[in-house]
Amino acid sequence: MTALLEMRGIGKSFPGVRALNRVDLRVEKGEIHAICGENGAGKSTLMKVLSGVYPHGSYEGEIAYDGRTMAFRGIRDSEAEGIIIIHQELALVPLLSIAENIFLGNEVATRGVINWPLAFQRTEALLRKVGLSEAPTTPVEKLGVGKQQLVEIAKALAKDVKLLILDEPTAALQENDSQKLLDLLLELKAHGVTAIIISHKLNEIRRIADRVTVLRDGSTVSTLAREDVSEERIIRDMVGRDMAHRYPERTPQIGKVLMEVRGWNVGHADQPRQMIRDAGFSVRRGEIVGIAGLMGSGRTELAMSLFGRSYGRYLSGEATIDGKPADLSSVSRAIEAGLAYVTEDRKVLGLILDEPITSNISLANLAGVASGWVLGKGRENKVAEEYRRALNIRTPGVHQRVVNLSGGNQQKVVLSKWLFTDPQVLILDEPTRGIDVGAKYEIYAIMNELAAQGRGIVMISSEMPELLGMCDRIYVMNEGRIIGELSREEASQERIMGLIIRDGNVNREHAA
Repeated sequence: MTALLEMRGIGKSFPGVRALNRVDLRVEKGEIHAICGENGAGKSTLMKVLSGVYPHGSYEGEIAYDGRTMAFRGIRDSEAEGIIIIHQELALVPLLSIAENIFLGNEVATRGVINWPLAFQRTEALLRKVGLSEAPTTPVEKLGVGKQQLVEIAKALAKDVKLLILDEPTAALQENDSQKLLDLLLELKAHGVTAIIISHKLNEIRRIADRVTVLRDGSTVSTLAREDVSEERIIRDMVGRDMAHRYPERTPQIGKVLMEVRGWNVGHADQPRQMIRDAGFSVRRGEIVGIAGLMGSGRTELAMSLFGRSYGRYLSGEATIDGKPADLSSVSRAIEAGLAYVTEDRKVLGLILDEPITSNISLANLAGVASGWVLGKGRENKVAEEYRRALNIRTPGVHQRVVNLSGGNQQKVVLSKWLFTDPQVLILDEPTRGIDVGAKYEIYAIMNELAAQGRGIVMISSEMPELLGMCDRIYVMNEGRIIGELSREEASQERIMGLIIRDGNVNREHAA
């Protein structure tokens, strides 16, 4: 076959992080090519390089497309060549209609005026191609996630797509919607559309992919033909790496059960579907408990729903902290019960970036720095200075604006904020995401110290080596359920990935 796309020696760096390291990718004309790898392996970064999100000059290596060397300066350049990317976070405008979304930036116009009758006619034809019967005037916010994915594909078809890139397209979809999407990709392939699909789901890859490229730590590990793809081979290629000397030594001193969650069920906030099903877990004093799972498995949804019902609709379930029923019905009550949650998105949900370190640290416990109804600035400064020294926050002073700190130091400020509430249990959601190796080690050391103080730590991480290096026990989640529990001795990357893949296959067999 003839190569439609060749990416050769692609390298991409961010401050403190080497995201891609001489990656090679070859995609043949008319094939569906899957890209696999753990979260953080570089899959999405590679596709953003290809599509011009990261423009030419910001990366190393070269891109050859349809026999020509390309230097895309932005998405418009790649779209002009028929390369369309559909990101995991859909780029639709909820309040606009289907037709308006499909032709946004690609308007059907006559003499500079939008020709709505023609736009609606073309929308109807595109919707039929992707299997939708909705009216072109239907607002996108009225559609489920599965149908919104199909609208995104219709939008790509409107731009005369030749190479369609889909980043985890089924991660948030139910089984029926996933099958419809996969069927559509096979149909598009039959009509000459080449596709790249990023997916962790082995059953999907086996069904539709002609070849599979596996990335690990920003490098190409292997490219396999469909007949060579096996569960064992994919898992081995995805997870094999050296973990020596990346984590501080620790001798666990584990006590009695500190927090226990039973029968926890949570629905989607806006849609009639259940996101968390009968989840139950425990954490003991002095214990670091991990929660593993792929993107979309429900880890963050579980954590946020526990922390004051910050996510979704509470359906049922109970939690105890230190043997007593814990009222987690609001954030303030969850804090009073002894629970704290360090969000995975520190810049949006964890910090007020334009405010100084002092006010960020006191934010969750204003009573701790107040005298009556008056905020005590002297007390606030003293507390901030104590945490600056204790957590080694590198800053000229505690009045420094948080936006000017590095990612690792920002994360230490978030930790300080929640430690100032004196929690018994801390849920740490991706606590080392986006920070350099040195700062990661410091965060690990802080976690060990907190466990040594008798606190319980729940750690959510997409980096399996991190979970294996830090945790005493690991729970595994898939599709909103806890599907397994592994001791430190039992846990391995292969066993975790095996649980996830086998559970997904069993669920699909039952659905069939």
